[in-house]
Amino acid sequence: MSVTTLGLSKPVRDYLIDHSVRQTAVQKALAGETAKLPMARMQSSPESAQFLGLLAALIGAKRIVEVGVFTGYATLAMALALPKGGRIVALDVSEDYTKIARKHWKKAKVEKKIDLRLAPALESLDKMLAKGAAGTFDMAFIDADKENYLGYYERVLKLLRRGGLVAVDNVLWGGSVADPKDKSASTRAIRAFNKKLKGDKRVDVSMVPIADGVTLARKR
Repeated sequence: MSVTTLGLSKPVRDYLIDHSVRQTAVQKALAGETAKLPMARMQSSPESAQFLGLLAALIGAKRIVEVGVFTGYATLAMALALPKGGRIVALDVSEDYTKIARKHWKKAKVEKKIDLRLAPALESLDKMLAKGAAGTFDMAFIDADKENYLGYYERVLKLLRRGGLVAVDNVLWGGSVADPKDKSASTRAIRAFNKKLKGDKRVDVSMVPIADGVTLARKR
């Protein structure tokens, strides 16, 4: 749910987009097609997707695991930032939404960089760990069902190498995390996750107020 950056007025956000966001023709087409869907709000905002791509480039990422794909806009941004031979293991459960993703990945000529696995993400992550993938990934991005955030985090942290980076979306949850009246399961799950991350000595951490809030954690 990363449609806009929290707290920015429309004129300021428009300025941000106009003066910083670079989108390829394929990215624009994917965003346009996704915007017509009932669940369009699930798409990463262009500024946050570009931010993820920049982070991948900054750390020299070659292997990324993504939990939650939707129509693949963030996946595409990260894939474009990967070097030749780079790989994203992208985990999701929806054949319909990822069919849209596959179409645009192919148009962007990055489909060979993306290993899409359709199954419950916890199962996929456990299989990866069981096959010896611990410590082999440079970066992870989590943007899926909020109730399982802690489970996803614990697993991707094992998959990351020392110095690897995990980015977690929606940590401000439209501001609901700061509303004591909101006791929904998703909000409570994100609050618990945020509390856990602040005190987690295994990582260096920073919560960034871009889009719906992104927490960055570097594995020590």
